[in-house]
Amino acid sequence: MKINNIKIGILGLGYVGLPLAVEFSKKFNVIGFDINYKRINNLKKHKDTTLEVTKTDLIKSKKLNFTSTVSDLSKCNIFIITVPTPIDKNNNPDLKPIINSSKLVASILKKNNFVIYESTVYPGLTEEVCVPIIEKISKLKMNKDFYVGYSPERINPGDTKHKISDIIKITSGSNKYASNFINQLYKKIITAGTYKTSSIKVAEAAKVIENTQRDLNIALMNELSMIFNKLKIDTNEVINA
Repeated sequence: MKINNIKIGILGLGYVGLPLAVEFSKKFNVIGFDINYKRINNLKKHKDTTLEVTKTDLIKSKKLNFTSTVSDLSKCNIFIITVPTPIDKNNNPDLKPIINSSKLVASILKKNNFVIYESTVYPGLTEEVCVPIIEKISKLKMNKDFYVGYSPERINPGDTKHKISDIIKITSGSNKYASNFINQLYKKIITAGTYKTSSIKVAEAAKVIENTQRDLNIALMNELSMIFNKLKIDTNEVINA
């Protein structure tokens, strides 16, 4: 696929999907899709309730259109899935959003299209859960008729200093061609550069340990803060020191 012929569909317009859609729309035609009608209506009025994107950014995004209609997505040839992956009451991954998104894309997938996942998943999920769903519904075969990639989101919600283009992007693909293409695609919008992994599983694992490391750091600092408080020590002063 030639870069000039790209039309991107982004599924899920939360704190990850919306900034990504705005950034890609600076280079390509983009359709932002979400099943939340209220969210779509607000975005059409240039209102982002997550406060990740400014009204000015949305007004300037002339190549970006928002929709809740699946048929509008059928015009795209690259689909990027940025839906949430929460856990249920038993602390098990709730895969419904990512499975439903995979089914939706599969229903409109065409030959030579790309499906890229950005949602946080465990190593193996993309190829072992999502791909079989796509192949079954679309009647197409991965690496023969369509290609898959994984490029985990690295957004820190509410961080106005480190935007999507400022953070190195991990990329991966289902084969060498897909890997190279997806890496070049993200290079178009990520000024900080990209890091291409050897496989989708490696990229998935990198995301998991990145989140784990962040959670451990937060937990540790919370514990230390409680200790410092009892010792009547200013935690912020300790961090600055």
